[in-house]
Amino acid sequence: MNDKKLNVNLWIIAVLITMVLVVYQRITGPTYPKSGSVMIGNQQVSYTFLRSYDTGKDAPVSIKVENKDITGKLSYKRYKSHDDWTEVDMKRQDGELTASLPTQPPAGKVMYVVKLFKDGQGFVVTEDPVILRFKGAVPKAILAPHIFFMFISLLFGFRAGIEALFRQKDTRFYVGYTLVTLFIGGLILGPIVQKYAFGAYWTGWPFGHDLTDNKTIVVFVFWLISWLYLRKNALHKTWVLLATVVMILVYVIPHSAWGSEIDYAKENTGQVKTNTSNP
Repeated sequence: MNDKKLNVNLWIIAVLITMVLVVYQRITGPTYPKSGSVMIGNQQVSYTFLRSYDTGKDAPVSIKVENKDITGKLSYKRYKSHDDWTEVDMKRQDGELTASLPTQPPAGKVMYVVKLFKDGQGFVVTEDPVILRFKGAVPKAILAPHIFFMFISLLFGFRAGIEALFRQKDTRFYVGYTLVTLFIGGLILGPIVQKYAFGAYWTGWPFGHDLTDNKTIVVFVFWLISWLYLRKNALHKTWVLLATVVMILVYVIPHSAWGSEIDYAKENTGQVKTNTSNP
């Protein structure tokens, strides 16, 4: 295989791996909507429930139910709190049963359960309560380039690892691009996004345990070491391959896991109306 064709094939592999991990990150993250279906008698009812919403507005909870004989109730409480459950009737509107969750400060979470009723029988829609986190709105002018540079850093990172393994011609070039794009996307724009969303630039080590922040700096350090080794030896590949493996392992961790959250058991903010109902 000539070098040009090999280069194209390696890029195709890098793009495919990147797309797989990007999709995996998206669908496994704790803010990705929770979808599924439940049988109500002989009728299948599908649902998609939000797990992230901008603060300052009540978060809508809705489920499409055409059968008017089916009613619903929404039960909710602040996550990590001593609150009792609040239960409200869901209203019927345009073929849907709807209700809402009261807004919380950025990083405040609310857990909720939807229960449907037909002919006096109750059906809990989700096996476990759904947890929704409120966040501050992030301007698209900040969020879009953050996502772009993180995506490009992932792509060039995989391309660098594949280059070191099969071609060993432009490894330092790809590692350099990985470093630059990761620095811009993860260490400059990332903290700005975090500030808009949750009010703090950095909540990873040593100030907190946010996995998104921590894994960004870990990956950056591994690529920096790789680049330093390549300056001495352009054919060096051990640290490049190690950095690639670390990047894969880090991206397997769901995005926003162990993220910013308010512990309402310790804080006295954003009280939610409560009663003694249970879901």
